[in-house]
Amino acid sequence: MEDEEIRPARAADVPVVEGVIDAAFRPYIERIGRVPQPMEEDHAANVAAGKVFVTGEPVTGLVVVEAFEGHLFLDTIAVHPSAHGRGVGRRLLRFVDARARALGLPEVRLYTNAMMWENQRIYPKYGYELVERRADGPYDRVHYRKRLP
Repeated sequence: MEDEEIRPARAADVPVVEGVIDAAFRPYIERIGRVPQPMEEDHAANVAAGKVFVTGEPVTGLVVVEAFEGHLFLDTIAVHPSAHGRGVGRRLLRFVDARARALGLPEVRLYTNAMMWENQRIYPKYGYELVERRADGPYDRVHYRKRLP
């Protein structure tokens, strides 16, 4: 698992990208009372725009990232439940850091739904600091950033 490549997603990966995101986020629907935003994204457009990177054969994990002035935004990280506990998420987070550095960006930003409390325990372990909690439309979000050395 540690040596599996992380590569840009291709058009042929769109169905599996949708499947991994669905499997990763579907359990949260009842808890947060609505469909999580990643499940509603236009995955084909994100793949075509070069924002999606996948790992595994078959694909077991992915990130959706977008570069902005001054930071890389980690829009989505998803690991298929069948791959939990295998270090996929850890490798993807390291990839995001490396991608930001390669683009010359000094920090990574992300947010998570406040009801996804598992994430609020994970991100600080990887160097993310809490910035704020705020409502963004119908979503109660916890915003984080990680400054890169």
